[in-house]
Amino acid sequence: MTQDQPTGIQLSDDRGERVLHGLGQLTYNHFDENLTDFQVQAILDYFIKTLGPPVYNQAIVDARTFLAGKLEDLEAEFYEQESE
Repeated sequence: MTQDQPTGIQLSDDRGERVLHGLGQLTYNHFDENLTDFQVQAILDYFIKTLGPPVYNQAIVDARTFLAGKLEDLEAEFYEQESE
């Protein structure tokens, strides 16, 4: 599953296989469609291409915000007043 994606986002082989299996099960269980491996792979590629970058970018923003908050807490918690 480490195929080159247009976005540069790649899934590990194990994760990719689990996602493909889950997607195939989803389409069968909820839509009564038994898709081929090729069809499921095409859907996964589409989702990675269209959803991968915005989800990844949002995760980066969220992590940056979280870390900035922790750094502010660190300064407030441990900053020592310097004598003049």
